[in-house]
Amino acid sequence: MTSYQTDQYDIKILTLLQENGRLTSQELSDLVGLSPSQCSRRRIQLEQQQFILGYQARLSPQALKQEVVAMVEVKLLSHETEKAERFLSYIHSESAVFDAYKTTGDGDYTLRCVVSDLNSLNDLINRIFGTKAISHIKTSVVLDRVKENGIVIGE
Repeated sequence: MTSYQTDQYDIKILTLLQENGRLTSQELSDLVGLSPSQCSRRRIQLEQQQFILGYQARLSPQALKQEVVAMVEVKLLSHETEKAERFLSYIHSESAVFDAYKTTGDGDYTLRCVVSDLNSLNDLINRIFGTKAISHIKTSVVLDRVKENGIVIGE
């Protein structure tokens, strides 16, 4: 893959697509100041260079009847390969874990989890402990989504 240098138009296209991935080349053209064909070519190039990793719909938690969002900080028992792989294997297969980040600080991972209710959250935490790779979990329930994926919610 060649080294691709983004310019101000690419940055504007990326910013606009992050806010609304459904923009057409014509709509991008109107907002960016390039022709629709130039916007289309640039979008394709940004996809090929993996600056754009995909497109997805942002759903409200109510849409899937998954209204409890929790941030779960996980500390592993140790960083032995077997324990870490067991934990990661579980996280990859657990549908309630929407995002997982390896982090610095007290915890080793931070998970964004989405479940239907507090009982389901309790069950999820028990399943995570069931990997026998965890020494500590700290859970924070999200009270309100204020800003998500760079977009202000509820204004």
